[in-house]
Amino acid sequence: MAGHSHWARIKRKKGANDIKRGKLWSKLARQIIIAAKNGADPNANLALRYAVDKAKEANMPNDTIDRAIKKGSGELGTINYENVTYEGYGPGSVAILINCLTDNRNRTAPEIRKLFETRGCALGSPGCVAWMFESKGIINIDTSATTEDKLMDVALDAGADDITQDDDTFEVTCDPANFENVKKAIKDAKIEIQSADLTMIPQNTVKLEGDDAKKLLDMIDAIEDHDDVQNVYANFEITDEVLENS
Repeated sequence: MAGHSHWARIKRKKGANDIKRGKLWSKLARQIIIAAKNGADPNANLALRYAVDKAKEANMPNDTIDRAIKKGSGELGTINYENVTYEGYGPGSVAILINCLTDNRNRTAPEIRKLFETRGCALGSPGCVAWMFESKGIINIDTSATTEDKLMDVALDAGADDITQDDDTFEVTCDPANFENVKKAIKDAKIEIQSADLTMIPQNTVKLEGDDAKKLLDMIDAIEDHDDVQNVYANFEITDEVLENS
């Protein structure tokens, strides 16, 4: 298993739950607030529509979504969050890229740094690992939902770059500019989507085994649990056999 696009499946195989629903909703609300600053209508604001779609996938109540939109548009006062990216190296020299939404970077930076330092790792300077990652849209579909041939016809015609299979999941990869079109085409074809995300894919990976693998998985869990952290990307590769023993 390589990179962050498989992280959700790794957590499922480990038997770990996602972060608590309340914390997940809080993180998604920040995305909506940021996006709504550029317009409160999801039909005219692509970033907001994507954030709202993610919130609905997480079963966030409509009134909570509406309240977040109003906060972002200024209707319910002003809340200022800013995007901040942190980069560094984890166990086994794995590159880690962290995206945060924070209202106080003077609080967030030392807290993220501590998560690295207490594990014998270190944050790096801006740009030290970002060049290793490429922005992509990833859409996961259970193999029971469709055939590979049908999915290829629908997704490739809509602008997808590639379709692969990992166990019982089809993974559709596309350029971020084509993400909404590909997702819409799959939905219009009555194919149920398991998950859909804009993510960062590593251009190369580091193979981890033993203690380094366990330490990295535990470290990413801790980073993702931080309130300000939205996404964590890493260029690791861990086999199923090693995962079972981690």
